[in-house]
Parts: sequence; C-alpha cells; structure tokens
Amino acid sequence: MDRQHRVMGALVGSAVGDALGAPFEFGPPGAFSARFPTAARGTATEMCGGGSLGWEPGEFTDDTQTALLLAQSLLERDGLDEADVFGRFQRWAQAGPPDIGVQTSAVLGSGLPWDTAAAEHVRAGHRAAGNGSLMRATPAALFFARAGQRVTMDAARRISALTHGDPAAGEGCALFHEVLRVLLGGGDADDAVAGALPLVAEQHRTKWARVCDPGWRPEDATEGNGAVWPTLGSALWALRRSTTFEEALRLVVDLGGDTDTVACVTGALAGARAGITGIPVRWTSVLHEYVPGFADRTWELRDLQLLAAQLDGARHLRLHEPAATAGLPATEVAPGVWAADLDGARRSDRDFAVVSLCRTGGRFGHEVQRFAYLTDDDSNTELATVLDDVLGDVAALRAEGRRVLVHCHAGASRTGLVLRAWLVREEGLSAEEATQRVAAVWPHLGTWNGSFSAALEDLARRG
Repeated sequence: MDRQHRVMGALVGSAVGDALGAPFEFGPPGAFSARFPTAARGTATEMCGGGSLGWEPGEFTDDTQTALLLAQSLLERDGLDEADVFGRFQRWAQAGPPDIGVQTSAVLGSGLPWDTAAAEHVRAGHRAAGNGSLMRATPAALFFARAGQRVTMDAARRISALTHGDPAAGEGCALFHEVLRVLLGGGDADDAVAGALPLVAEQHRTKWARVCDPGWRPEDATEGNGAVWPTLGSALWALRRSTTFEEALRLVVDLGGDTDTVACVTGALAGARAGITGIPVRWTSVLHEYVPGFADRTWELRDLQLLAAQLDGARHLRLHEPAATAGLPATEVAPGVWAADLDGARRSDRDFAVVSLCRTGGRFGHEVQRFAYLTDDDSNTELATVLDDVLGDVAALRAEGRRVLVHCHAGASRTGLVLRAWLVREEGLSAEEATQRVAAVWPHLGTWNGSFSAALEDLARRG
C-alpha cells in the first residue's frame, strides 16, 4: 500500500473514531451494537450524532480539535515549539470548547508557564495519567515518524508533558508514536511494541508491558478507560481482534465509557493499517468541525487529507481547486443511477445523492454527498475495497428511493468504472456487456485505465 494512503488513513481515521464515538461517550458497554447491529448504510448511518452534548453527525470533539492545533504548530514552526503549542491550547481553552478534559482545563487555566503548569498540577496531588495527551498525538506521530524510533518517542513525551505531568502518560504517547511509525511502513503493531518497550522508562515499563501484551483484554484494566493505560491497551486489543477499520471501531465504541477518545486512538492505528481507502466513505464524508478560538475555517475531509500529507513531509501541497469542466448534465444510465462530470454534478438537482470520485474543491450543497478516494491511474492499491464500499452505499441509497448521481472530473474513466461495476453487481452483466450498456447511454465513458478494466473483470468473476 502507498505510504500516503496510510498517512491519510491515520489522521482521518483518528477524526472518524472521535466523531463516531462521541455520541456514545459515558454510555454503557454494548450501546453501539444495540443501536447498529449491522452496518448502517444509506442516510441514517452509524455516524449518528447526539449524545449528552448534542454532537452533529460527523462532528469531532476536543480530541481532534487539539490534534489540529498541534499539527498547525508543527508545520508553521517547522518543528516542536512547546511554548507555541501550549499557547494555542490556552487560546482554544479560553474560547470555551463544548468538551474539554478536567485535567487539561486545570493545567491550561492555571496561569503558570508552559514548562511548569503540568508539573505543578502533579505536585499539588492531582491525578495526571489521563488519556488527554494520547488523544491528540497522531499529528506529531506522523510528523516525527520519518526521524526514527528514538526521536519520535522523545517528541511524544515532551508534547504529553505540556498538559499531563505524570510520566506514565508520556510513555503511553511514546509507545503510540512508535506503533504508528511502524504501521505506516506496513509493519506489525505488536512487533513495534516489543521493540519500543526497552526504551520505556524503567519505573513504567512493567505496567505498560502488561497492558500492551497480546493476552491483555479491556476487562483486565485496573482503571476506567479515561486513563492512558486502558485507552492504548484497548486500541491494540481491537487491532488484534479485527481485520478491517470498521471492525476495530465497532469493538472499541462498544466498550462504553470514554468512547470518543478510545475510538480516536484506535482509529489512528486502524486507519494506518487499512489506509484511507479502508475507511468507510459513509463515515469520512461527513466529518466537519471548527476549532474554538481559531474559527476562521471549518475542517472537512479534504482538509484532513491535505494536512496528513503535509505532516508526512509534503509541505508544498495546497488545497486542490479543480479546473472547470464541460458541465455535462446528469444523465440516467441505469434505473435511478445517473452520471455527470464535476460541474454537471455541482449544478444538479439538490435531491440527488451525489457520489464524488474526484477532488471537488468542497461540498456542493446536496443533502447527501459521499467522497471516495479514487485516482485515475494505477496507484489504487485497494481498488476492490473502494468499489465494494461505494457500490454498497449506492445500493442503500437506491433502496431508500433516492436518485444517485455518480461523477468524476470529466465523467469518463472513474465514473465509467462505478457505473459498469453497478451493472455487473446488480444485473449480473459481464464486464463487456456492462461496458456496452453504459457506452450506449453515456458516450463520455473512458476505458483507457487498465487497472479499472482488471477490477471490473474481477468483480464479474466474484459474482
């Protein structure tokens, strides 16, 4: 898998986990599966919003808000500037975010300098091994990953210590950094833990070895999952028990308790393993939120994807603004399934449920719009996964009686792939029959992409 897919998967996955778990925070075990016993596609998905703070579907919490502040500091200061990070956290806290941890709030509001505030909190006898520094760690783990094991683990401890004076929290962040670094390279999480434990401070090593052991289970925890140990332990447990991002997230949200943070941490690790294409589009497409104190922008999926690439070293990248297209009007290609190009889709009737297969420059204003990560070249290493995900959503939206509009930039190759795949799946056509059927109605079909043709043939063989 391409490294950039894993990098985007980690950052987007952490935000997805945060938003997915938020409505179930402080709830009982099993509440998620009780409400969603099977995958919920269509318009009423598991990204449901609600909870004690009334989150909107796809709205992320303080976990991702503070992660974004850390990310922007790392990029703008070209490295770790603890005073700058602390100042951004203070500005955010003073703006009154709807959700902020008790410990983090106390440290940021103490009036003490960045290099003493958290330590004084501990000296005063307060507990300080919460998961509040772990929940925001993903951007720094991405930023320092290429520098190697020791550098990334040291950076994790320094950033954690800004708000969490108990070194146990810092050691947990250090382990998380190293696990994510290894996963970004396609490695194994348990191997990463084994390699990192000798670098954990001796007084904390035994407990972290126990919590990160493959035999550990969430019911073995000696603290609630608002503490750093069971948060990371539960994330690793979920990775071992799952093969997909969706399975891992379902496991941890079903644990109850501090569901947004445990799912946020799990989402980063599972996202790095699965890549951006392994995260369901029904979850990624609705992500959004602003950061209190920095409300000049609303963060969405495309912003997170760009930020991930920049953190991984592509600092020159900027948001893509697509060129104008011919504005091909929406055309029905199969019952209830329509095609267009980018500008044709942008101008289409608002009752369409839109499936976007290219970079769009932002949302169109339709009630339902899904964004699939698909490029018109041979770099789609998980093409079958993307197709299965998109076709599953199209089927669910059609079952609700919605007209579904599929588009890419020119409405040719990527659009043609999904339209033909739909006919193969729903009507049992061969790849050749589906191609002929689409071409007869949609003359803009492009068939030049060999990997797309191979994926279509494979779908037909799978039945």
